[in-house]
Amino acid sequence: MPASGVSAAAIAARLSALGLPTRVEEHRRHSSVEAEVPDGLSAESWREALDVVAEADRFGLLATSLNGRTLWAVVHRTVPTTGDVGGPSYQR
Repeated sequence: MPASGVSAAAIAARLSALGLPTRVEEHRRHSSVEAEVPDGLSAESWREALDVVAEADRFGLLATSLNGRTLWAVVHRTVPTTGDVGGPSYQR
């Protein structure tokens, strides 16, 4: 699992410990975490959840009247700093 996946899994585990149902997805350039936020989540739990997702590269909240609230976080895969970064035809 790439480092982004490990970070995303750690974020998901911490959100799950707060009682939020989570899911993690691996994508080509990032890993994502989504957590369903139940009604009536305490202010303290909200603060903890925001502290957790703040460790990601991007995060936000999607709220709709149909689907409730989903807290999301994205962790980008790291870009190699050495080697053949640009591919065989890359010119400097």
